[in-house]
Amino acid sequence: MQIHHKTPFNWGYTPLITRSGATADMLMEFGVLRLAPDETFEAYSKTDEAVFLLAGGDAIINVGQDGSREISRPNLFDHSPWCLSIPSHRQITIGAGEEGAEFYYCATKNTNQFDLKLYTPEDCRSEFRGERTLRETSTRIVRTIFDDINHPDSNLVIGEVIGVPGKWSGYPPHHHPQPEISHYRFLPGQGFGLMAVGDTPYIIQDKDTILIREGEIHPQVTAPGYAMWYLWVIRHPEGARYGPATNTPLFIDDHLWAIGDENTIWRPEKGAAQNPV
Repeated sequence: MQIHHKTPFNWGYTPLITRSGATADMLMEFGVLRLAPDETFEAYSKTDEAVFLLAGGDAIINVGQDGSREISRPNLFDHSPWCLSIPSHRQITIGAGEEGAEFYYCATKNTNQFDLKLYTPEDCRSEFRGERTLRETSTRIVRTIFDDINHPDSNLVIGEVIGVPGKWSGYPPHHHPQPEISHYRFLPGQGFGLMAVGDTPYIIQDKDTILIREGEIHPQVTAPGYAMWYLWVIRHPEGARYGPATNTPLFIDDHLWAIGDENTIWRPEKGAAQNPV
């Protein structure tokens, strides 16, 4: 399922996914919070954990007895994220700076109590994946913010990917039994990519959101010339947690051979006649 958002996000909160109707099976609420300069926003829930990920601008996070922290992110592509994870029964206040601030928000049911944490750019495990395989056609930056390794009490896994222009991510094609949300931004903004969810192809554009249901494969590629940033959020269903120790993604066997010996991958001979008479 694809959700388009062609225009800039309005000030305030724009819901993209809710826990009712056609998207109830995603088990998550997801949207964009835009704060005007010097505007404040308060968050509190009795039943949900919530995540606020800074997409751009600057803000002050006030967490009561734990004090406050100034955060800033000039852009999504060159700067790692700040991400606030909030348990239920905990109130926080976000105040935008002089330039305003934009956040991605996600919430899901979780009454487990854990320590509120602001994940800094230094906390983020950023890695350059795909080197020395597939003749560098699947290189990308993966920033894992938190998962079962560093946040086992959460019902979410969250991270970012920067797709290198003209290259693939989520490859070889894979699937997992947990619902996943992917939200996209491009540099430059008129960029686009392509994605397959199961047997359905999608043209991905700036500010699109893709919903991936249980068991659906989801490889993707960005067009040459355009960098593709996407936020991915996975929800742990009851009894099926996502993570390296319990439920690794399942790769499609038909395509696993491609990450082996590169010499088995066809490539054209330079200078060879392409249209012999």
